[in-house]
Amino acid sequence: MKIKVLIVDDSALIRSVMNEIIRQQPDMEVVGVAPDPIVARELIKQTNPDVLTLDVEMPRMDGLDFLEKLMRLRPMPVVMVSSLTERGSEITLRALELGAVDFVTKPKLSIQSGMLEYAELITDKIRAAAKARVKPRTIAHADPHKAPIEGLPLIRNPLTSSEKLIIIGASTGGTEAIKDFLMQMPSDCPGILITQHMPEGFTRSFAKRLDSLCKITVQEAEGGERVLPGHAFIAPGHSHLQLARSGANYVTQLDQGPPVNRHRPSVDVLFDSAARFAGKNAVGVILTGMGKDGAAGMLAMRNAGAYNFAQDEASCVVFGMPREAIAIGAAHEVGPLQALPGMVLGYLAAHSSRALRV
Repeated sequence: MKIKVLIVDDSALIRSVMNEIIRQQPDMEVVGVAPDPIVARELIKQTNPDVLTLDVEMPRMDGLDFLEKLMRLRPMPVVMVSSLTERGSEITLRALELGAVDFVTKPKLSIQSGMLEYAELITDKIRAAAKARVKPRTIAHADPHKAPIEGLPLIRNPLTSSEKLIIIGASTGGTEAIKDFLMQMPSDCPGILITQHMPEGFTRSFAKRLDSLCKITVQEAEGGERVLPGHAFIAPGHSHLQLARSGANYVTQLDQGPPVNRHRPSVDVLFDSAARFAGKNAVGVILTGMGKDGAAGMLAMRNAGAYNFAQDEASCVVFGMPREAIAIGAAHEVGPLQALPGMVLGYLAAHSSRALRV
């Protein structure tokens, strides 16, 4: 069975290029094109698509309003098509909160040739979306002064959180999974490094959004920052994020080397650096995502003494990266997203005395 795709975009050129890209795929078919959500609404009823590609900013009805109604009344996999602007990134992040599976960005120059270069990326995301578990979301608003969530283990020894590190990797569905995880972290949790597959420009907006919702400080890594308790660093979209040492301190390091597993930033690059420089002081977490980026790096972490957690299939949007890590024996424990923060903090609390002897 071919994946049935409905294209919704107010640009005739984008509709044409997307149509051309999708029709060239042997496992996909375009069942309709719509210039706005009003037309799309009728085409959804007529064609019953498997995946919808949706422009972020459109006339007649805002893309977010349409998405919110769609996810409430007829939840389905949606891939957003976004512009590489600050406004575009903010709207896209809200779309992911509302339940969109993933997004692609429109190229800044020469839209037609740029979109054709993106053909592999676009079609990969559509394939992943077709297999995704669609879960309607509501936008969360957290009080930064709120007490830690009741029932989570407390890390009572401050030396533990200064020595231990939490290293996180994610891709498709990861923006919401990371948000859900970080919102449960207490203000004195160990330093956190995160690689999420996102393009340049979006990671800064993502970090700002998380910072406004969480008790910990969240920022896009610039390179050279000390990794301190209560702080999380997001890999920027243009560089690999790595852990390094500067004397007795852990620090962030950026690298603009070639993509690894077709990604820059790559989860494997981050996990490999954690294996080298943190060893048994690292706790690895691999969340929802397409592909296998992070699996080999997580195994390297385990072999270096780290303790690792993987998100389970039922709570993943796409059970790709965690499945690969579990398959090669890289994960010690597997659990649902809502339980992972407690599992990680429980492990850290139970091993506090061990950390003192490092």
